[in-house]
Amino acid sequence: MKRILITLAVAALFASACGSLRSPQDRLTLNDKKIDAIIAQMTLEEKVNMLHSKTNMSSAGVERLGIADIHYADGPFGIREEGQPNGFMSAGWTLDSATFFPTGSALAATWSEELAYKYGTGMGKEARLRGKDVILGPAVNIQRLPVGGRTYEYLSEDPLLSAAIALEYTKGCQDQGTAVCIKHFAVNNQETNRGSVDAQLDERTLREIYLKPFERAVVEGGAMSVMPAYNKVNGDYCSENEHLLNEILRGEWGFKGFTVSDWGGTHSTMGAMLHGLNVQMTGSNYLGQPVIDSISTGALTEDLVNEKVRQILRVRYAVEAIPDDVANTVMTSQPECQEIALEVARKSIVLLKNCGTLPIAPEVRKIAVIGQNAVLKTQSGGMGAGVKALYEVTPLDGIRAKADEKGIEVSYAPGYKNFPGRRWGPAPAEPDPLEAAAIDEPADPVLLAEAVALAKDADLVIFFGGTNKYIETEGSDRKTIDLPCGQETLVQALYVANPNLVTVLISGGPTDLRVLDSICPAIVQGWWNGTEGGTALAEVLFGEIAPSGKLPFTFPARLEDSPAYAMGNFPDPNVGGDLFSLMFRPDVLKMSPEERQKFIDSLPKPVSKYTERFYVGYRWFDTKEIKPMYAFGHGLSYVDFAYEGIKAKAGKDAVKVSFTLRNEGSMPADEVVQLYVARVDSAVEWPAKELKAFKRVSLKAGESRKISLDIPLKDLRYWDEAAAAWALEHGKLQLLVGSASDDIRLSADVEI
Repeated sequence: MKRILITLAVAALFASACGSLRSPQDRLTLNDKKIDAIIAQMTLEEKVNMLHSKTNMSSAGVERLGIADIHYADGPFGIREEGQPNGFMSAGWTLDSATFFPTGSALAATWSEELAYKYGTGMGKEARLRGKDVILGPAVNIQRLPVGGRTYEYLSEDPLLSAAIALEYTKGCQDQGTAVCIKHFAVNNQETNRGSVDAQLDERTLREIYLKPFERAVVEGGAMSVMPAYNKVNGDYCSENEHLLNEILRGEWGFKGFTVSDWGGTHSTMGAMLHGLNVQMTGSNYLGQPVIDSISTGALTEDLVNEKVRQILRVRYAVEAIPDDVANTVMTSQPECQEIALEVARKSIVLLKNCGTLPIAPEVRKIAVIGQNAVLKTQSGGMGAGVKALYEVTPLDGIRAKADEKGIEVSYAPGYKNFPGRRWGPAPAEPDPLEAAAIDEPADPVLLAEAVALAKDADLVIFFGGTNKYIETEGSDRKTIDLPCGQETLVQALYVANPNLVTVLISGGPTDLRVLDSICPAIVQGWWNGTEGGTALAEVLFGEIAPSGKLPFTFPARLEDSPAYAMGNFPDPNVGGDLFSLMFRPDVLKMSPEERQKFIDSLPKPVSKYTERFYVGYRWFDTKEIKPMYAFGHGLSYVDFAYEGIKAKAGKDAVKVSFTLRNEGSMPADEVVQLYVARVDSAVEWPAKELKAFKRVSLKAGESRKISLDIPLKDLRYWDEAAAAWALEHGKLQLLVGSASDDIRLSADVEI
């Protein structure tokens, strides 16, 4: 009860503050007088002690003044298990099993602001139970590369969709009394050389594409902390980037909270102190004694330290510290959060293709489930954030549970070997006979024969393919989007054995589907869908609910068709070690701080040129008239939706569009309506079209509803580089309403 009262009190305080202040950021200034009085009592050493890590997941308060430490929770799709104070190895607790929420690309596939808010509340609630003050998330960078190692963690290739999801996640989490640390600011779009790469791009592309999700989360959502990315942007590391941190984040957006470096992402004392960093994670070699020394020489001032401490304390006083005797006293994973995870999973599943094979027909009595991705758990794996889930329903678990209710027999065969990819921690003592030695290892003949035999004896075959958490992982990017370990060969053999075949892809990002699309009657994108992922998938396959997810990024037919590859901007052949993993390599740990820094400085320093500019994802494919395998926004249902009667009007502040949407099917279903804008006879360069509004709509069988969508005029502006300001181009707009970026149903023109 004490815990509940604390959470409710903090949530009420936040709601009250937001209602009476000019900006959500202003809530952080409510305690400034109290904070100034506290700072006046602190010694210089106490102040500087707040500017760096205390443990691997905390930064210091001041015990004698009653200022609690700040505790960070690794995320962003589940509260990570407790680690040892100076590392990420498990502390061996029993109450730190959390809810595994669907990963970022799955959340974005719901296209639901309401679910994003609920997701944030679930994360915020469980963080409070663990005594955590700040969640290291959401991760909102634009998905520029189909091979990106963190595609699964990020949201979308589109800034408007990413911004909408990021905003509601932020609001939901902070309404529960937990601060977000939105990351990775900014232009963090590749894992290859992420600790040293210099992302070089023009200001218009930076503003219109890569900063939008951060801007909405900070300006409208009141995000309390921000994590600068590892990489450089236009020559300067993000942790000491004057343009990003001081001019834009604090100056233009009015950010009042604190910034915390990624782990190992601080590079100098003067750069960090002068150009916007508050907290070094981890270590104190830059923002520790060197700060005190610099003040003694006059290179830095104590007033600058005071301001950084003030920004930290604003968050500390906005977020109620959970007492030690309250935190970690019950299981982290809570039933209401598990229900949120299930709801998100249900709405995220994307039906890519269906020739009538789904939903599973009543006459099906024997199902053959083929593929290790039906049984592999996705809560952790590879390098980076994971979750010690209280439980995880695998796809096979979910299918068997539903099949048992209906008296259907289910058999299973692994079908292919699983490539272990990049491990975090030691390899198993004994080799696993179901593990492949290489990602492109051919199909195993024994496993293939076993799978074909089951397929021949079944009424329906469900093949589970895709990647795993060791292939798509933080710290490295994929070399290709090919399906690993002979999966294509296996699917071809299964189709010959039994053409009544459904393919379910379990992955975080896109895969090459040219072979599968040519033979599979039905294809489903199932994601890494959290603790209830198998339950949700079974409900969709058996037709208990209609699929309603939409792709948050383009599935290219060929990797070479995607913009960064087509322009020759990726990959860079000069690949060095990953900065984060190097910090924990035994030989590097033995080095002196000076030797370690010299070693890090020797890493390759490549440049990533963003010459495709704002032609990211579907903007590129549409403008260049390149047909993708599956387009941005694509997702089928078990029903058809009719779009009728569009009306459009340009007002003083917004363009307003309305039309009628009708469910023409025999079951309730959701549709995500999408509104794109094309410019007619423009003097300014634009992509062929851009997403400017969307809405998830639930309709009963046969139901019709008038749908209204607004586009604020400010969202139609472009960044005028000559004027260094936002500008609105007047002229004709073509408004395109549809079910996907390549499935436009209605259009209208307006003048602005």
